[in-house]
Amino acid sequence: MASDTTTPSIGITGYGAWIPRRRIARKTIAGAHAWFNAALMGGARGRRAQAGWDEDSVTMAVAAARGALAGTEPARVASLWLASTTLPFLDRQNATLVAEACGLPPAVRTLDLGGSLRAGTGALLSGLLDAGLPAGGTAVHVAADTRRAKPASPDELAFGHGAVAFTLGHEGVIARLLGWGSVSDDFVDHYRAAGQEHDYRWEERWARDEGVVRQAPAVVRALLGDAGLAPADIARVIVPAAGAGDAQRIAKACGLAPERAADPLADGCGHTGAAHPLLLLARGLEDAAPGERILLLGFGQGCDALLFEATEAIRAYRSAAPVSAALEGGWEDDNYLRFLAFEGAIALETGIRAEADLKTAHSVAYRSHAAVTGLLAGRCAACGTVQFPPDRVCVNRDCGAIDRMEPYRLADHTARVVSFTSDALAYHPDPPSRYGMVEFDGGGRLLVEFTEWERAELTVGAAARLVFRIKDHDRTRGFRRYFWKAVPA
Repeated sequence: MASDTTTPSIGITGYGAWIPRRRIARKTIAGAHAWFNAALMGGARGRRAQAGWDEDSVTMAVAAARGALAGTEPARVASLWLASTTLPFLDRQNATLVAEACGLPPAVRTLDLGGSLRAGTGALLSGLLDAGLPAGGTAVHVAADTRRAKPASPDELAFGHGAVAFTLGHEGVIARLLGWGSVSDDFVDHYRAAGQEHDYRWEERWARDEGVVRQAPAVVRALLGDAGLAPADIARVIVPAAGAGDAQRIAKACGLAPERAADPLADGCGHTGAAHPLLLLARGLEDAAPGERILLLGFGQGCDALLFEATEAIRAYRSAAPVSAALEGGWEDDNYLRFLAFEGAIALETGIRAEADLKTAHSVAYRSHAAVTGLLAGRCAACGTVQFPPDRVCVNRDCGAIDRMEPYRLADHTARVVSFTSDALAYHPDPPSRYGMVEFDGGGRLLVEFTEWERAELTVGAAARLVFRIKDHDRTRGFRRYFWKAVPA
């Protein structure tokens, strides 16, 4: 175990969160299995969040990172790290894809981290101790997870999907690290083998009582002792425990006030895996007052403990994508079969229209990756016309300038719906398929797919914004293609 009570020059400067808008009531899930496992009804409180068919850990990471980076000059970003146990690519750096979708420069340093639910806290701690961040620079640390669960399992009720991003830097610090402690212990309460979809879990009470309840107290006591603090000095205790009441049990075992270890996400979205402790931290920072101390714990083959203190700058800080807004921004879907389909738990008959070969020509895709991934258009320096895709020649018939195009990122601008259509004949994972034309404020038009309009009226003139999503799956070769879609503004 190691601890450090010096004050690093790097601190948390901002955060952003994303929780999928689709929620399903746990009683809906438990009710579907009452004939088989009636005991599930005992844990059927609240709702859990579920990623749509076009969402995964990459798209959620992009959404959270864009929220955290709002107002930040992309050129200042030096690194982007992505922590997850459910990355879509095992041998393709997912963090690089996230960085490009966020419009970050090629010089950014990217890194994937995984292998444990402790990946989120481990990545944040490593970033806070990273002395390589230049003065005035920004580091982005993202955690996202879309863990799948077997139908009729307790995990199906407990899990949720979500992502959170933190910006780190030397200036405008809203929370500084007072100290940290960490212990590694190959305690296997659950695991997911390579190539498997679902976790294999050991007995819950044993995992709690012999695992985290025994690991956390020694780390916490050493950390508080080195910092010269008493348990009463800790205003908030963040414990990412899956079971009801487990967070309070762990806090009590550490000598901390159990009532300060509430989980405000449990009934609203569920346990979000590697992202969960950091989502709880972001939620705590929304209400934190200057001088308030927050203890963050992370578990997974050991324990991380990070002790933060909110600074005076937190009074003025307002996140563009706070956790509270993400929690409140969802809607309830009572269709359990659709839930199973999106989880990949059932195979639907999709018909011959779904048999088209979706092979990606990676050479062509790379030549256009700035436009496809970064939604980079061109703006004519001579007349101001915006066009997508970018080209050498200005499309304005009164201009026609050649090689005067400047990069212009459409994803950063709101838009209005110009036209739309619904197609119930073509294959779509969530029919009908809706697509049409949007026109951006400041110029430029784009043919896009519409998504998440279930609770908003899709009309000509409706305000929209662009989000990064899965376009389609090449299941033959295991490749996912991504592009931008329009959601209600």
